[in-house]
Amino acid sequence: MAPAISIDRPMSLAGRLRIGVRLLLMVLLLIALIPVHYLFELLTGRSSIPGRFLGAIAAIAGVHITVYGRKVRRGAFFIANHVSWIDIPALAGSTGTAFVGHDGLASMPALRWLCALNDTVFVARHDRRSVADQAAQVREALDENGALTIFPEGTTSDGTDLLPFKSALLSAIEPVPPGIEVQPVLLDYEEAPEIAWVGDDPGLDNFLRILARKRPVRLAIHFLEPLSGEAATDRKTMAAASREAIGHAMKPPATLS
Repeated sequence: MAPAISIDRPMSLAGRLRIGVRLLLMVLLLIALIPVHYLFELLTGRSSIPGRFLGAIAAIAGVHITVYGRKVRRGAFFIANHVSWIDIPALAGSTGTAFVGHDGLASMPALRWLCALNDTVFVARHDRRSVADQAAQVREALDENGALTIFPEGTTSDGTDLLPFKSALLSAIEPVPPGIEVQPVLLDYEEAPEIAWVGDDPGLDNFLRILARKRPVRLAIHFLEPLSGEAATDRKTMAAASREAIGHAMKPPATLS
């Protein structure tokens, strides 16, 4: 894995300028779209602006996305591997999906507000007593948004292998309700170890390091075959089948244990 590059280390003037320009564009875009978002919500009750905004954030950050496979258009429950913060704007821009996020994000007011704009469902990672309540929230969000994404690894990996998939939140769709399709998604970064947010790499450092890049971040999003038959029997089979499908789609295939 490539070593993390801290923002405390010397950075070129060009890199700092790229960070400044990209941050400015992101802020200006947010300011411009917030009134439009609330106007859409007022007039129609729903707004696609957050997904479009997140997709634009990915583009501003220099992400070049190529999509493969057939994505479920409505009633999609996406199960994806997790590599970087880029996963979220890239998937939202490509599908309009909402997300399930850990409750640590909810402790930061500004970030919670931004996540709430895209109907993020916050869950407590270590509170097993709240699993039933969290499952109910997931089902409600899926009904309202038409698409919801979970990252069952629970944290980010280096993008070259898969961590174990946790199945607890899949109880929200156990059994799979009519009109819902569970679809594994592989997020395949061309330079995954350089993009990944893992280990001791601080989140802010990772964010700024990517904004400072001159080279584009090339991401292939592979929408794999939706689960069916025995693979969609219960939450454990769905987690296992999704991990196997994503692992085999990796190049080279991930070592699953």
